[in-house]
Amino acid sequence: MDDAPSGALPRYQQISELLIRDIAAGRLMDGARLAPEREMAADLGVAVGTLRKALQDLAEKGLLERVQGSGNYIRAQPEVASIYALFRLELVAGGGLPSAEVLEVTRCAKPAHLPEFGSGAEAHRIRRLRLLSGQPAAVEEIWLDAAYAPELRADELSQSLYLHYRTRLGLWIARAEDRIGTGTVPKFAPARFGLRPGAVAGHIQRISWSQDNRRAEVSETWFDPNVARYVSRLK
Repeated sequence: MDDAPSGALPRYQQISELLIRDIAAGRLMDGARLAPEREMAADLGVAVGTLRKALQDLAEKGLLERVQGSGNYIRAQPEVASIYALFRLELVAGGGLPSAEVLEVTRCAKPAHLPEFGSGAEAHRIRRLRLLSGQPAAVEEIWLDAAYAPELRADELSQSLYLHYRTRLGLWIARAEDRIGTGTVPKFAPARFGLRPGAVAGHIQRISWSQDNRRAEVSETWFDPNVARYVSRLK
């Protein structure tokens, strides 16, 4: 039950990221005492050792105080290093662990309707279904300038593209600008997504800059407002 599919984060890291997002969303409040470890591990469907590794990760980030003989207590922090720090969609109720299913990866010409980015005429187009705690929440189309990689393979992509960029391509997404509005669900949206192609959905256009302040990537995300909301917290 601790096995993770290809491209997924290690299970302990998934648990850690889920708890980080729950803390940020206020679902786990500062000072709250977590359930006993065996009970918590059973609820999450993981081994106790996996949970303890996740809790240790939280403790190292300053988000958890482990008191011998008493339990584990949440210590909320304003800024936390998180793999999904720039992923702004949450379940309507708050939080939710992000994951992704790759629908298609193609190298092709950059479309004229997108903002300018990169140095060449081609880009890798990545289409994915995004889920929050297993529930389909959004579809996205990401365009990465082809200069960063001659080829991208779907079976090699991490569920966190920014992590994949950093570890495989030497590309760090240093900042991003999101433009929020509404749009119509694209034709490539799979049947599992709750909205049909052509339906009105929440829409995010993102421009992402690299560590050397170049526009490296442009993406579009269509999300189901019945499932997810866009959240940006100012600290």
